[in-house]
Amino acid sequence: MTKLIRFIIPAIASVALISCGGEKQQQGGGVPEYPVIEVTTGDYTGYQDYPTKIEGIQNIQIRAKVSGYVDDILVDEGETVKRGQVLFQLETASLSQDADAAKSAIETAKSQVEAAQLEVEKLQPLVKKEVISEMQLATAKADLNSAKAQLKQAKSNYQSITANVGYAKIISPVNGVVGKINMREGSLVGPTTTQALTTVANISRVYAYFSLNEREFLDLTKKLDGKTLTDKLVKLPAVSLQLADGSDYELKGRVDASTGNIDPETGAIQLRAIFDNPNRILRNGSSGIISLPREYKDAIAIPALSTFERQGKRLTYLINGGDSLLSRPIEVQDEVGKYFIISRGLNSGDRILAKGVGKVRSGAQIKPVIVPMDSVVNSFSTVFK
Repeated sequence: MTKLIRFIIPAIASVALISCGGEKQQQGGGVPEYPVIEVTTGDYTGYQDYPTKIEGIQNIQIRAKVSGYVDDILVDEGETVKRGQVLFQLETASLSQDADAAKSAIETAKSQVEAAQLEVEKLQPLVKKEVISEMQLATAKADLNSAKAQLKQAKSNYQSITANVGYAKIISPVNGVVGKINMREGSLVGPTTTQALTTVANISRVYAYFSLNEREFLDLTKKLDGKTLTDKLVKLPAVSLQLADGSDYELKGRVDASTGNIDPETGAIQLRAIFDNPNRILRNGSSGIISLPREYKDAIAIPALSTFERQGKRLTYLINGGDSLLSRPIEVQDEVGKYFIISRGLNSGDRILAKGVGKVRSGAQIKPVIVPMDSVVNSFSTVFK
């Protein structure tokens, strides 16, 4: 994964120029001059960039609840629709026939209930006069209960069928944008159809998903306050989004969620940033680059070219006393552009060799020439790959 890194430093007025070789030999073979910078603390912001995939906050698959042929398609791909708007109309002739039959069944069941009720009312006085037995009345009451149960079932069947007639109008469950329409008029669809008719994506706001490796994630969260991961993510500064054409999206986003688990296959953890999308510029399925800020308060930063590596350790040359060099081990917390953020080995006020570390050795005598740090790297805000 290619990562773009930007680094911003406070503007410092250049007060000196540095020779290409980094040193100036004194006439007559005297002690050579070398540029030296004084270590100071400051606030720095670097940007780590990550590829991202964009999705609407809702991306709903539209499917048929009942089986039927697509009779009419009432929207087009890319169209903006409202919640409750009809998208597809299924053929309802067979459903209407079923509804008529169910309605007739209700009327038949009602007649049976009325007849059974009259029979019970007729037998009740005869039982009192002991003209007939209690058993005959009990049988009549059982017939009445059975007729009432059949009427209830007939009404339930009718309600189910009429609901299916309603389901023949397939509506949008959300406000959003219609995706690719996968079915055409005449297609037979139903609850078990594998492919959705289409999708409707709510893109009033969008999610931008991006992944960090385990080390990056730990470095990011360790320095954030909070008991839970959610608490920590809230403390992250706003993030920027670069669009596929290289332009910057006008609104900032915020990281609001994480998968919470490291993927055992990739060793990465996924974060999610949310962006408002009032003009619907961002679309479901779009790609881009998330720029995640890394802030360092009162930090020591020195140019990378002011350091060198020896036996796996990073070092710099400290100006020892007045004019001699002393190699000093340092610990680099982060590398951002042409700078190293130093976590250990240097203090504010120290003076270090700015350039030419490959031309000297520890104990060498130099004539230090103090120069501003920005003149060493000749950069205020640069983008590096």
